[in-house]
Amino acid sequence: MKPNIYFIGAGGIGMAALERYFLAMGAKVAGYDRTSTPLTDELRAEGVSISFDESAGTIPEPFRDPKTTLVVYTPAVPSDLPILRYFREGGFEVMKRAEVLGLITRNSRSLCFAGTHGKTTTSSMAAHILKSGSVGCNAFLGGELINYGTNFLLSPSSPYSVIEADEFDRSFHHLTPTVAVITATDPDHLDIYGTEEAYLESFAHFTELISPEGALIVHEGLKLRPRPQEGVKVYTYSRDKGDFHASYIRREPGTITFDLVTPRGTIRNINLGVPVEVNIENAIAAAAAICLTGAWEPDIVREALSTYRGTKRRFECHLKEDNGAGHVIIDDYAHHPEEIRKSIQSVKALYPGRRLTVAFQPHLYTRTRDFAPQFAEALSEADSLILLDIYPAREEPIEGVSSQIIFDGVKTDDKILIGKEKLVETLKNRNFDILLTLGAGDINTFIPSIIASLKN
Repeated sequence: MKPNIYFIGAGGIGMAALERYFLAMGAKVAGYDRTSTPLTDELRAEGVSISFDESAGTIPEPFRDPKTTLVVYTPAVPSDLPILRYFREGGFEVMKRAEVLGLITRNSRSLCFAGTHGKTTTSSMAAHILKSGSVGCNAFLGGELINYGTNFLLSPSSPYSVIEADEFDRSFHHLTPTVAVITATDPDHLDIYGTEEAYLESFAHFTELISPEGALIVHEGLKLRPRPQEGVKVYTYSRDKGDFHASYIRREPGTITFDLVTPRGTIRNINLGVPVEVNIENAIAAAAAICLTGAWEPDIVREALSTYRGTKRRFECHLKEDNGAGHVIIDDYAHHPEEIRKSIQSVKALYPGRRLTVAFQPHLYTRTRDFAPQFAEALSEADSLILLDIYPAREEPIEGVSSQIIFDGVKTDDKILIGKEKLVETLKNRNFDILLTLGAGDINTFIPSIIASLKN
């Protein structure tokens, strides 16, 4: 690998894991992103030189030699970006993030977690279990583990890698899993795939990439028809049935405890560190992947799942007054209708009888266009809804597509549609009980101001 690595889209959470990896390997690391964020601040403090100017003149001198510099980019950046065009026209080696991740993990025993939703939490749980045990792991995750304050874990002597396998732009097709987990295949990214059939085909191809003598773990009831190579063993999981499932689930205020049934025996009395309903299945999937490796330590699995504190922006609790009896603020990255449904249901199960206000920021014009009725149906489960304008990310506006097409279909009587700049003031005047902020955009950045407004 070359001594200098330049990242285009350096502020992405998946890119950050690679930047931290190359820093740990002794490389010089620099990059570009469109805007400054708390994550880019962290990366700069760790030694990554990041510019927010897309012109080629901002590239540091050591990164201008194609013989010594590898360029890594994310497909989320436009192909005509001046800084990307400079590297391509200058004869540099330019690779997608997924290609580099594939190279790094090809020689390890990789546990790859894929799915429309659930992959960040399941991969993070698996990484925490391995890190807590005797063999450790190298982990490249799509969310920052609260236990460690990073989305990258390094264990140089460990043969195991934990990978969040992203289906966007077919990135996960560059991986060679030893164990693959597929959590969900609800259609998404139709701007890339076009149809549900093409989306499912992409996952089917992913299953073909599993190493012979490896294993595939699939959630019960998916439409997916896997095509693993001969020699790959196939298992199923879910909360209630499958080769891996939960039994004797006990719920009390603030706690969820269950027994985990596996082909290698039952682990009793698992007490979830993040006790929300959706994490029962997430924990089962994480433990299932490790069960099929040589790193299976049942007591460590039990202990690690109880000490797991979650990842940032995945059901992250920012405020809990009076031990949950007062105001509660929870933030979740949910940006797909099914994720939203599960997130709302999990909060209602955690705080039964309390009034739930949901603030949702739709992510992408194409996703809003493709799933507006499904978003409306899921959001109708909220007691009160504050709907924000669409966060465009990489996209240009689409005529006729706005948050209004979701808003019109929401059946909740107490609903309002506003610009994000009005969110803090709106919440201050509404005197909410439980607040759940949802979306993959920047809605979470308003939470400190919301908390401050409550104290004032």
